[in-house]
Amino acid sequence: MALRNIVQEGDEILRKRAKEVTEINDHIRMILDDMIETMREKNGVGIAAPQVGILKRMFIAEVDGELIEMINPEILETEGSQSEDEGCLSLPGYIGTVERPEYIKMKGLNRDGKEMVYEGTGFLPIVLSHEYDHLDGILYTDKAKNIREFDRDDE
Repeated sequence: MALRNIVQEGDEILRKRAKEVTEINDHIRMILDDMIETMREKNGVGIAAPQVGILKRMFIAEVDGELIEMINPEILETEGSQSEDEGCLSLPGYIGTVERPEYIKMKGLNRDGKEMVYEGTGFLPIVLSHEYDHLDGILYTDKAKNIREFDRDDE
């Protein structure tokens, strides 16, 4: 495993639609491992492959102690809405209020090629939809209101 450099806002890769993963192999699993290590090192709750310079449809998230690996994810259902402050490892030092679904149901493959389905309310839809947006070249700032510098007192 290795730490990867996180691509910062302004890099064109963050604005491109990621390509589907056609084969889950050792190289893809190594990238997932690197993404996990990088996300945890930066105290993030999610990271998408484009954020580490790889234009593939996959992301990692860690919500309530559960590690989620999503390869070629697909949103099956959303309901309701909620607005919360979000940040992003590719835009350090800023937060903004973003409207996201209150409920989400998403499927994708894990590192073993097994189809996984995640659904829930609360923080899960925020994280999953944020990371999914990265795969379509969308940053949270495209949807956010009240973007501001992050103040440690906001925690």
